[in-house]
Amino acid sequence: MAFSSTVKEHPYNHLTDTLDNGRIKFFNPQKLNDPRYDKLPLSIRVLLEAAIRKCDGLYTKKEDIQSILDWQEQQNKAEVPFSPARVLLQDFTGIPAMVDLAAMRDAVAKHGVDPSLVNPRCPTDLIVDHSLQIDYSKCAIQNAPNPGGGDIPNQSQGSSRSTPSRPLSRGGSQCGSQRGSCSKPACSEPSASTGQPSVSVQQIENTPLLCPFHLKPVFETETALKNQEMELIRNKERLQFFKWCSKAFKNVNVVPPDFGAVHQVNLEYLSRVVQLNEGFIYPDSVVGTDSHTTMVNGLGILGWGVGGIESEAVMLGQPVSLTLPQVVGCKLVGSINPLSTSIDIVLGITKHLRQAGIAGKFVEFFGPGVSQLSAADRTTIANMCPEYNATVSFFPVDQVTLKHFKTINFSQEKLELLESYMKAIKLFQSYEDPSEDPHYSEVIEINLSSMVSYVSGPKRPQDRVAVSSMKEDFQSCLDEKVGFKGFHISKEKQETRVPFLHCGQEYKLAHGSVVIAAVISCTNNCNPSVMLTAGLLAKKAVEAGLVVKPYIRTSLAPGSGMVTHYLNTSGVLPYFSQLGFEVIGYGCATCVGNTAPLPEAVVDAIKQGELVACGVLSGNRHFEGRLCECVRANYLASPPLVVAYAIAGTVGIDFEKEPLGVTAVGKEVYLHDIWPSREEIQQIEEDTVISSVFKDLGERMEKGNTFWNNIECPDSVLFPWDQKSTYIRSPSFFSKLSKEVPPPQSIENAHALLFLGDKVTTDHISPAGSIARVSAAAKYLLSKRLTPREFNSYGARRGNDAVMTRGTFASIKLQNRFIGKPGPKTLHIPSGQTLDVFEAAERYQREGINLIILAGKDYGSGNSRDWVAKGPYLLGVRAVIAESFEKLHKNQLVGMGIMPLEFLPGQNADSLELSGKERFTITLPDSLSPREQLTVKTPCITNGQSSVSR
Repeated sequence: MAFSSTVKEHPYNHLTDTLDNGRIKFFNPQKLNDPRYDKLPLSIRVLLEAAIRKCDGLYTKKEDIQSILDWQEQQNKAEVPFSPARVLLQDFTGIPAMVDLAAMRDAVAKHGVDPSLVNPRCPTDLIVDHSLQIDYSKCAIQNAPNPGGGDIPNQSQGSSRSTPSRPLSRGGSQCGSQRGSCSKPACSEPSASTGQPSVSVQQIENTPLLCPFHLKPVFETETALKNQEMELIRNKERLQFFKWCSKAFKNVNVVPPDFGAVHQVNLEYLSRVVQLNEGFIYPDSVVGTDSHTTMVNGLGILGWGVGGIESEAVMLGQPVSLTLPQVVGCKLVGSINPLSTSIDIVLGITKHLRQAGIAGKFVEFFGPGVSQLSAADRTTIANMCPEYNATVSFFPVDQVTLKHFKTINFSQEKLELLESYMKAIKLFQSYEDPSEDPHYSEVIEINLSSMVSYVSGPKRPQDRVAVSSMKEDFQSCLDEKVGFKGFHISKEKQETRVPFLHCGQEYKLAHGSVVIAAVISCTNNCNPSVMLTAGLLAKKAVEAGLVVKPYIRTSLAPGSGMVTHYLNTSGVLPYFSQLGFEVIGYGCATCVGNTAPLPEAVVDAIKQGELVACGVLSGNRHFEGRLCECVRANYLASPPLVVAYAIAGTVGIDFEKEPLGVTAVGKEVYLHDIWPSREEIQQIEEDTVISSVFKDLGERMEKGNTFWNNIECPDSVLFPWDQKSTYIRSPSFFSKLSKEVPPPQSIENAHALLFLGDKVTTDHISPAGSIARVSAAAKYLLSKRLTPREFNSYGARRGNDAVMTRGTFASIKLQNRFIGKPGPKTLHIPSGQTLDVFEAAERYQREGINLIILAGKDYGSGNSRDWVAKGPYLLGVRAVIAESFEKLHKNQLVGMGIMPLEFLPGQNADSLELSGKERFTITLPDSLSPREQLTVKTPCITNGQSSVSR
């Protein structure tokens, strides 16, 4: 954006204005003297400023500016461009984008073009540390990986398992005898063959906990360090590639590992409300390869998630194309209940907006209630934007925003410049003067005082349950037929209790028993109050004599070091640890399926009783089977409620009437006895969440870390691909790259690869969790002489198209009507054989047969992942025919050259009596346009044809 050399020719040069005694320039839309500007929602004003600033007559034209100004008439009609100030990539979805750019360099070099010219034109930040696999948990090593293969050395003679011993905390030695050491009863898991503990109490007392790699003692407080070390070793190839990217590409800033999850780094370090570039100031804005990029909307920064394909286009200088959106004004009124957390406010607003049917719309908050929300509250609310299917949830900049940036060490000069600029272009909002409220497409009013504590589940984030009704609701889930909430457990089996041995003690599991409890702060630790509430609750619980049962897989995964800092400074971290919630590392863990395996005795008990076991977590994803295959019910809850349910050990509890637990002396303790007051939380927040936290993060960002600094990477323009690598591989997308764009080709006599129903999510299309040992991807990795311990996850291997293509439609929850039961299988129609989806697609490609997919409503909802389009493309899919699509996924399909076709209104596969086994022919005209009707011919339709619209 070299304004200095082109501003004279800029078509809107007459709109330039100055600040800071003429030293800083900006484009001022108010100088258009158009009365429509003052009525525009503030989020639309951001779009307008970007269009004016980037108007080049090619991607952005004067007509686009006029369309945005005429928003009242053009909403939901006009297509307009948006050029964000920057692109945000996290490592899982960022690595395929960077691999594509590296492959582009190879492709242009073959055509005699200088490969160094391939660089992002839009500034791009890549956050390496998005995902974390839990290898070490509590004070024992769980699921200890073994990169070298073979057996892990046994820790004591006579043990039938290699799980290291756990020292006793009462009456015996503690883990390292240091602060924060394990306070749970000593245990070793029972032998699979005898069902008895494999290590005696005497052995446990005298045997130190050993790291299986170095055979040295590992203290509990080192859990996070050991997890991080394993992540760095496991992902060394990817890290070397990332470091090469940081050196080889211009306009790419790589944030080293171990500094926090992508959203927190974005909020705490990268976001600035305004950007300065070569003497010009303009609003900060961003698109990211993660649906929760919307968190920055809480700081008055317009941003949303896009697919990797769209992000690559933006990186290369193309704007995002969007239909000028409707903007729903969400008016907040009333006062917040002192006992409600920000999570309660989030879930309450999510329910209201979900019911309002605002899919694909912008939401903009206004009204007197907004001023009661801190910047942290706002970002927490904005985080859940994808769950009610809005594009953004925008909180305009106001005094609260300025106060936040003052807290994170913005200088007074920066704050004054920010305020002056935002007021100059009318992007600064005062919620006290209703006359300043803009016009909206519609207004939804929400009363904050009506918000009470909720959880969400057991299978979908939109299914809220009031905590006061949780016991009754879970009972109804057991009774109901299998569906989005029901499990259909017969009455006689609902009372099943299965005893099992763990840590030398007998326990019982029942329906509703909690076996996973994860405090995850990746998307809510921007709001310290909820984490401090959880910490204070843990402190009061320990002081009251309450414990968490040792078989429950507990973990604490902060989104950044900031959380650990204020939890430690406030003095609550040791109490978290005493309940088993240790800091296991930084990054996504449990909510992307990276949970260490449950103890075998627990898994056996669940299977024996066919129990509906539960997981409770404070993340943002909990689809059935995602946390763990044998954990069928999963609930999203605020961090303090995660701790509360872990202590209770069951979700089938009425906190108002039943005790949370009973102490060793028989005293009943209720939740209200240990729930911290709002005043306590606010006081600790003021005392601990201080500007030094953000200053420290910035300093660490600049220094990097020793491991990252010591990584060696190639010093070359072209990336030297390692043919033996199972992480990084040059994809085949550009193998047929030509200087001429080929015309669209009709599809002749295609078969349906899959026949799917409604609500097919991106989790079904492109799994992000572990790689199943019997999957097509596992077979490929085994052929490369890797052991299952070395498989890692699909997310970590997104830079390898061979793995990701095999992982496409590999979800164990995929419901394919060809098969009739969940699983990654399909029917190879010509032979009638049931095969893995990849194997069937591979056979179709060998036979020269094109493929389509038949689906129902809301195809492609969920996370923004590029492999949900790239994978089907490499499988040979040419078109998807569905009743409706998630808009983002539709764009991804178009970007990969897969046609998203919708049945005409009132039609679907059933109404047209399609079996899915027909041959499909789609004839394309010479030119295509959106919403054009095409004819799909099948031999089994009565009149010989069926129309669908694009």
